[in-house]
Amino acid sequence: MKPKLLGLLTALVTFCTSWAQAQGMSQAEQQRIFADAEKAAQAGPADLALAAQAHLKLPPGHTFVPQPHAQKMLNAMGNPGSDPRLQGLIFPKGEGQWFMTVRFESAGYIKDDDAKEWNADDLLKSYKEGTEAANKERTKMGVPALEILGWAQPPQYDAGTHRLAWAMSSREKGAPATTEQGVNYNTYVLGREGYFTMNLVTDLKSLDAHKPAAHTMLAALNFDDGKRYADFNPSTDKVAEYGLAALVVGAAAKKLGLLATLGLFLAKFWKIAVIGLAFLGAPLLRLFRRGDKA
Repeated sequence: MKPKLLGLLTALVTFCTSWAQAQGMSQAEQQRIFADAEKAAQAGPADLALAAQAHLKLPPGHTFVPQPHAQKMLNAMGNPGSDPRLQGLIFPKGEGQWFMTVRFESAGYIKDDDAKEWNADDLLKSYKEGTEAANKERTKMGVPALEILGWAQPPQYDAGTHRLAWAMSSREKGAPATTEQGVNYNTYVLGREGYFTMNLVTDLKSLDAHKPAAHTMLAALNFDDGKRYADFNPSTDKVAEYGLAALVVGAAAKKLGLLATLGLFLAKFWKIAVIGLAFLGAPLLRLFRRGDKA
């Protein structure tokens, strides 16, 4: 893993200290988690098998952190629980202030005909209502409540490639209007037995700059023969209980008993990440110690 990525991981450790201590995770444990993730990371170019469903052709200049290290990193960064859907995390090698979560949901075949009729305003209203309900659970777990501000990009679906993309801007509930907004750029690709989500996490002002990276990663993931959307057999295959619109408003997550979360990481993280990048080139242990002092 290159020094710039090490600097980003160090910034994550610094950012997460108060959260981890509140949840009973020691700073030494945080350091071990990130160090183990560094050892397990795979650098591009690489051909990675995911969930026995697809392959990701990770391009040069990117790093993939697999399970179980990816889940441990998310826990250390303030996203509680365990997500069996998670396949890994993608980081850029360089100065790009973003990363992606990669998940597979074995929901079955999702009919996409409702994409022709959905209304962005109605979807936004439903999303806000779902987030308010999820905030109650987030508060119980000590995670800041979120406020949905609106579309950063309304849902766009390509029926030819069966790929969906959308983005919602958010910030901590009750934060000043001048607070920097966070955003998850959500991309999906549908298959015969479920779908992959590749969600890019960055801040709102950087979204346009990093969208091409999200679409590069999305194009690099392809279902294996027999697992593609076009391979669906209506006589034998499972059909999901919900349609495409449900993936946007979070109803799918609710049906599966999962929290509908938005903004896994807050915009303030990126400010600290920039500070962390000032330590580039130093050995990992020294970087951690600088983070401890901070």
